[in-house]
Amino acid sequence: MPDRSASPPRPAPADVLTDLRSIDGALYAAVAATPTPALDSALRRLSRAADRSKISLAVAAGLALLPGRPRQAAAAGVTAVALASVTANLFGKRVVHRRRPDREQARVTVARQVPMPESASFPSGHTASATAFATAVGVVLPQAAVPLGALAVAVGYSRVHTGVHYPGDVAAGAVLGLASAAAALAIVRAPLRHTGT
Repeated sequence: MPDRSASPPRPAPADVLTDLRSIDGALYAAVAATPTPALDSALRRLSRAADRSKISLAVAAGLALLPGRPRQAAAAGVTAVALASVTANLFGKRVVHRRRPDREQARVTVARQVPMPESASFPSGHTASATAFATAVGVVLPQAAVPLGALAVAVGYSRVHTGVHYPGDVAAGAVLGLASAAAALAIVRAPLRHTGT
């Protein structure tokens, strides 16, 4: 008789990674295959506007004009963006070396497309920076958390919608952004504690 107490074999890490990549590719293909003509232009513009964290830096510049917590939020946000950008682009992309998606094979409509970056796909630097900024600013200035968080989600999705990232790249970018925000808050708040403000 078979030994019913024996546990089923555990999947190898390589098999799990293969399955996750399959899911990631299927999600990317599903987004590419879903017609959204009313959103294509807006998401393409949003994706371009988020290049080099232009949106976040513009918001930070506005906050920096106001004294007190808004200025502290701006400092935390800019620090978080810097950490996220360095970590994603100088470390993450160079370690993983994931290829960008094949937009032609997935038939991503031209109306959605932005220029395909030459850097590696994993993680999404746009998402990492937007998430880092939204989280850091939102902690210091809670009233900004919801609008900036929604903007970060939209930026992340726009990178999949325009065909330049897999959903997994965006998810990893979001996690990296959260970690960068936590580090930035620790850096910015340390001098404030020492000065008693």
